Amino acid sequence: MSKKRISILGSTGSIGLSALHVLDRYRDRFEVTGLTAWGNSPDLKKQIIAHRPKIACIMDEEKAMDLFRDPSLKGTKIVWGTEGLIEIATRDDVDMVLSAIVGSAGLIPTYAAVEAGKDIALANKETLVAAGSIFMKEADRRGCKIFPVDSEHSAVFQSLSGQRREDVKKIILTASGGPFRKKSQEELKKVTAGDALNHPTWSMGSKITIDSATLMNKGLEVIEARWLFDVSSDMIDVIIHPESIIHSMVEYVDGSVVAQLGMPDMKGPIAYALSWPERLDVGVKPLDLSVQGGLTFEAPDRERFPALKLCYRALEMGGTAPAVASSANEIAVEAFLEGVIGFVQIPQLIEKVLLNHAVTEPENIDDVLKADLWGRKEAREVVVQMKREV
Repeated sequence: MSKKRISILGSTGSIGLSALHVLDRYRDRFEVTGLTAWGNSPDLKKQIIAHRPKIACIMDEEKAMDLFRDPSLKGTKIVWGTEGLIEIATRDDVDMVLSAIVGSAGLIPTYAAVEAGKDIALANKETLVAAGSIFMKEADRRGCKIFPVDSEHSAVFQSLSGQRREDVKKIILTASGGPFRKKSQEELKKVTAGDALNHPTWSMGSKITIDSATLMNKGLEVIEARWLFDVSSDMIDVIIHPESIIHSMVEYVDGSVVAQLGMPDMKGPIAYALSWPERLDVGVKPLDLSVQGGLTFEAPDRERFPALKLCYRALEMGGTAPAVASSANEIAVEAFLEGVIGFVQIPQLIEKVLLNHAVTEPENIDDVLKADLWGRKEAREVVVQMKREV
C-alpha cells in the first residue's frame, strides 16, 4: 500500500503538533511531504529533522535563510512567504493538505491547494467563513474532498454518514461555553486576557481560546457548517455542553438525533480526516460514561455573548459580511490581548464594523481579500475610537 503524502500548513501550532503525533504513529501509512511555520523556526527545525520533509516554509525570509544554511537540514528545500506556502500546498507529490494556519493567512494557500486538485483536511475557519461559496464551488469543480478537522464539524460529518441529506432537520453544534458562561455582564467587563486564556476543556492557541470565551468561535463554526454541509442558517443550532463529550449532533425529520461522543482530544478528528474512511488508534483515552457521570446542556445567552448573534447576522447579510466580521474579530482579539480594549468590547467592535460595511457579492478570492483588508482597516479605526471613549 502506497503512503498518503501529507503537507501541513501550520505545523508548529496546536493542530499541527497533534497531526504530527498521528503521522508519527503511522509512518507506514503516511509520509510528511511539507511543513510550514509562521515564525517559530526552532520548532520547525526540530520537525524537519524528525520527519525529513521534501520542503519546508517559514514566512520570514531571514529565518528561512538561517534554516537554509543549517547543515542538519540538508535534503529539505527551504522556502518562505506566501509563495512558499502556495508551493507546498500545490506540489505534485502531495495527496492531502492539512490547513491549520490560524486566521485569514490560511485562505490563499488553502484555495491554491483546491485549485491544484488536492484533498483538504480543513482546520482553518477563515477559508469557509470568508470564501465559503467560492471555495466549495471550486472544490466541487476540481473533485476535491473536504474533510473537517474541527471536532464539532467532524462530529456532524460522522453523524451524517450513511444518512439521506434530505432527512436532515437540524445540525446542532455543541460549545463548552468557555470560562465565563456563568459570569454576569458586570463581571464580564472586568475579564482580563489572562482570565480568558484559561479555557476549561481544550488546549488551543490564544486567538481561538479568546474566540471560545466570547462564543465567536462557535459563531464562525455556524458559518462554516452552512458551507460544509450545504444547509441554511435556520437549520443550524448551538447548545452549551460544558463537559465537551458530545461533540455535535444531527437531528432528523423522524425525531431521531445522531451524535458523536468521545473524550476531548483533537487527535481523534485529525486522524479521521487524514485516514477516512478508516479509523486509527491514536491513543485517545476511551470514554467511560459510568465514570464521566452526567452530561448537561443549556441554551447560549446571546445577550451576554452577542458574538454568536453577530455571526448569524453576518451569514444572513451574505456576500462579504462574514469575511468582514472575521477580520474585524481578529483585530479586536489582538487589541484585547494587548490590553487596549475590554472583553465586552470585542463584539461591540465587530458590530460597529459590520454596520459600516456595504455588502457586495465576491466573484473571486481577490474580492474576498479586499473585504478582509477593509474589515481590518475599519476595525483598527474603531479601536482608536474606543480608546478615546474610555
